[in-house]
Amino acid sequence: MSIYCPASPPEFTAVLSRIRQKKEDYDRYDFNKIQGRTLRAFFDLAQELETLENFYRVCVFVPKEFMGFDSCLYIIDEDTQELAVACDSLNGLSVCGMGPPEGIKLSEEPYNNGDSRVYPIRGNRSLFHRHALGKIEEVIGVFEVFPRSHFEDNDDLFFEKYANRIGYNLHYKLIYLQNVEHIKFINNLAADIEHNVIVPNMKYKVFLNGIKKKLAKLDELVRNFEPYLKKCLKQGCNGSKEISRLHKDVKTFIHDLERIYADLEKHFENTSLFLESLMRREHFEKGELVIRKRMCRFVKEIIQPQLERYRERFRRAGIGIDNRLGGVRDENIPLAVDVGLISQVYANLFSNAEKYCTEVEDENGHKVKFVAFGEEILPGYFPDGSDGIKFNVFSTGQHIPPEEARLLFEEGFRASGSESRQGTGHGLHFVKKVIEVHGGVVGYEPVNMGNNFYFILPLQKEIEVHGSQQACPQ
Repeated sequence: MSIYCPASPPEFTAVLSRIRQKKEDYDRYDFNKIQGRTLRAFFDLAQELETLENFYRVCVFVPKEFMGFDSCLYIIDEDTQELAVACDSLNGLSVCGMGPPEGIKLSEEPYNNGDSRVYPIRGNRSLFHRHALGKIEEVIGVFEVFPRSHFEDNDDLFFEKYANRIGYNLHYKLIYLQNVEHIKFINNLAADIEHNVIVPNMKYKVFLNGIKKKLAKLDELVRNFEPYLKKCLKQGCNGSKEISRLHKDVKTFIHDLERIYADLEKHFENTSLFLESLMRREHFEKGELVIRKRMCRFVKEIIQPQLERYRERFRRAGIGIDNRLGGVRDENIPLAVDVGLISQVYANLFSNAEKYCTEVEDENGHKVKFVAFGEEILPGYFPDGSDGIKFNVFSTGQHIPPEEARLLFEEGFRASGSESRQGTGHGLHFVKKVIEVHGGVVGYEPVNMGNNFYFILPLQKEIEVHGSQQACPQ
């Protein structure tokens, strides 16, 4: 895993200010040696012992071992939303789940209860998946320490701060445990998707092939019938004209079925491609996009299928498809990509073009509204000196303001004026992630008559195939 480097420098002044403030706080607390050792032991063990049960034990047994005080930890029960015992230093976890004794209640401030002192535990209550109780929004439990009659010096201040540390650590412990559960769920979901969606989906290809064969057989039967029909018409058989009309209707019906079948087959192939590439088990297991590169005919396998999907939508929106960018040459370009993911890149770019393409005037003063696509080789584009290939998707319209253009590929960003258009602001961010995992870059540029979205991929002389090197065709 590479080190994370923020895009902009941290707010150093604010961080340094908090460090200095914390130093002043500890000077003011003036904790003694035993209290300091108690805090350090708590921090070390809270990180070392991973389970929630052991964390509860640490909370109550560290003060007992180091300072001689007994204690009881109470946490709001997620199911009952009531305060309940989590652990105490007299009975350990055997009392977990029991209700609190009389006098123990949630409070935003420390209070006395007999010979006990009770401190609020503050944390993030949203982690408990419920609304706040009353006006106490941050308090998720209380920490009871006894006997209060044995307190010395600043023990009261110490335990107040100790309870705060319990809250902070419990907060992150719960986040960690929830993330573990989420990861387990996602991995199980990925297995279910593979078993119950992707694999069964492949069987539809068998069904489609069966339909195709039946259509071919039906067409063959009709053609075999034609000589008999001609003979019947020539001899003036009874009902021959009616039979001829029925024959024509059947041929029309077969033609319509073949057209519907062709559309269904295209839809199936595109949906299967997207399912396989998006729902890949490796994505879920590794928590990132995992690509499967192979050499391909870029136009035939990627651009043309997506263009066909959007052709009718472009037509309905009054958008033409122009080749003034030269299109993309379907040559043996030394380029290996994940066909499914790059197809979705084009699907997102064409979708954006459909939404935001508007009418403009060309150089001759004519009103035009169109999209175009093309590519160009960029010699030595990448830092290592390798060549790049730039793929463009252009649409006519007003230029995007510079302050918005810088944010186009950020997660959730939507340009001004897009409120009335369907979308979540995720599409271009997805494009960026896919291209970056291919080792490329994405970008936007205002050009004559409109806007050009592009991505640049590195050309390769050879690609890795199952651990070996395979030369790309020249």
